Amino acid sequence: MVAEAPRKQRGRPRDPLIEEAILRAARRRLAVDGYSRMTIGDVAADAGVTRPTVYRRWESKHDLVVDALDHGFRALQEAAPPVDLERLTAREAVTEAVRRLDLRTPDRTGIMLVGHVMAEAEHNPEFLEMVRTHAVLPRRRLLLDTLQALQERGDLRSGVDLDAVADMCIGSYYAAFIRGGEDEELPTRVVDTLWPAIAARPEKL
Repeated sequence: MVAEAPRKQRGRPRDPLIEEAILRAARRRLAVDGYSRMTIGDVAADAGVTRPTVYRRWESKHDLVVDALDHGFRALQEAAPPVDLERLTAREAVTEAVRRLDLRTPDRTGIMLVGHVMAEAEHNPEFLEMVRTHAVLPRRRLLLDTLQALQERGDLRSGVDLDAVADMCIGSYYAAFIRGGEDEELPTRVVDTLWPAIAARPEKL
């Protein structure tokens, strides 16, 4: 008996570069336009593809946004290795961890995206949960891990409320965004202000 030849897969194989372009375009449209105003047509045009190309991969705008959020925030999460406590001073390590809280990087739309997602929280709570799980909490965890390691090492005061410190550092970015303007020195300024209250001992001059 002649063995049956393997069936060829129908249609062209999916191109991961096309999907990447669509997901990036959807994430940016969500950040700039918000969920209610963004359209599949705009996303397709931004990605340089057709509407049918998008719909072959995602049945609805909702499904596309879910994947775009998940894809974008997971990439940011994976790009944040632990802070090097051996190479940096305690103050430098905290400053680096605070710098990584910045949702304005790398495309400067992350914090606007969070705002639009919060506005949609009542109707699409899963969007907010994705932001919380993949964007906010991993960054907060990185800062807390750094603070806790430094506290255990004796560089920070034992009685400091590290959760409160983390919340204040995160909040500083939202406050800076609302008042407007770029502030590349924000992490340094925040840590300079907090350091006298959290450091275990005065810095050597």
